[in-house]
Amino acid sequence: MTVIWAETALLENGWAENVRVEIDESGAIRTVDAGREAEGNRVGVLLPAPVNCHSHAFQRAMAGLTEKRGPNPSDSFWTWRQLMFRFLDRLTPDHVEAIAAFVQMEMLEAGYSANVEFHYLHHQPGGAPYSNIAEMAERIAAAAAITGIGLTLLPVHYQYGGCDQRPLGPGQIRFGNTLNAYQDLHARSKDAIKPLPADTRIGVAPHSLRAVAPESLSHHAALAAGAPLHMHLAEQKAEVEEVVAALGKRPVEFVLDTMALDARHCFIHCTQMLPHETEGLAKSGAVAGLCPITESSLGDGIFDGVRWFDAGGAIAVGSDSNIRISLSEELRTLDYSQRLRDNSRAALASGTKSTGRRLLDAIAAGGASVSGRDTGTIAPGKLADLMALDADAVDLAGKSGDTLIDCYVFAGDDRLITDVWSAGRHMVREGTHVKRSEIAARYVKTMKELGEAL
Repeated sequence: MTVIWAETALLENGWAENVRVEIDESGAIRTVDAGREAEGNRVGVLLPAPVNCHSHAFQRAMAGLTEKRGPNPSDSFWTWRQLMFRFLDRLTPDHVEAIAAFVQMEMLEAGYSANVEFHYLHHQPGGAPYSNIAEMAERIAAAAAITGIGLTLLPVHYQYGGCDQRPLGPGQIRFGNTLNAYQDLHARSKDAIKPLPADTRIGVAPHSLRAVAPESLSHHAALAAGAPLHMHLAEQKAEVEEVVAALGKRPVEFVLDTMALDARHCFIHCTQMLPHETEGLAKSGAVAGLCPITESSLGDGIFDGVRWFDAGGAIAVGSDSNIRISLSEELRTLDYSQRLRDNSRAALASGTKSTGRRLLDAIAAGGASVSGRDTGTIAPGKLADLMALDADAVDLAGKSGDTLIDCYVFAGDDRLITDVWSAGRHMVREGTHVKRSEIAARYVKTMKELGEAL
């Protein structure tokens, strides 16, 4: 049994003082009581720790390596993508495990309790499968065993180089599987996560409408069988144009017309939507998986968050390319993008909730549904996915209620985080992961081996 006592905590029904939270051996919250004497692990401000809904772990090792202008004077997502393909051909399973562990550690230190890994690097350079087709999935699982992060593993199906079903190019060949091979990969990935804690989950991820046949989507839905199903959607203008040319509809229109959607469906980015698509997808119950830092880095565009929220849409956030892993910065970037586009302020606040509070509530709920984790609030029966802020920090001094979250997001940063629990596992203490030294040392060794891969 673990006991946490917080000076103030954001509970299911709002803020409370002197809160005692008891966690059982399974990592679930047993009791929550306000007005109690201090005991156990004492923290300042206790909040639900959200899920990171979208990550490509290996791309963390590329951070900072793609900021030079290439020979093309119009650098874009597509030129970055070619650099990424060149980089990944250097990666071995050992490299991937070391990078994934470092990424997961940084996620926990940033306040995320769990990681939804959109895992598409499956095969050897040249495309030949490893003797175990789920070798790379095993390495993601091994990293989670080291870091203690909650894991929802999404083996990705990536079959074609475009909507015309052309063969995969040299950079994509390590991703590729036929539908039958993907089903085998998924089954073996299930085996790969069996040694992990009981809160571990697996889902299904058709990469995009460009990379899988439209008729395959029904097979993916059947394979998911109620588990999370994630897919990139409407990220780039060229992608939208290619889908329209091949399918006669824009990506969001196609999905709305052909898929039975609910809250376990997560569509990543959605930065290239028309107003009717934004409203339709929001009302479908599906969750928008937003990655504002990566979307800014790659010039994807601006998600229409104001219209989405007005239509009752749900969101989650992810670190995607992992160029920078910062929960507070993801939320700040999301809201500031709306302000810059619309010449407004507090764009995503509501009549009853401040900006920070509304965003944290939204991503806690959305991340729970698209990860398959019973989490998102501090309440009995929920997983103990929790983060604590330093109530004595300069930016939080004298603050209370929703203003605490606003100051964390807009005035402070992730350095305000003191502790993080993932399903009751106390992995961050005094702002630092309990295994940081060994994880960072292995990552540094890997980066030296990779050298100037670009």
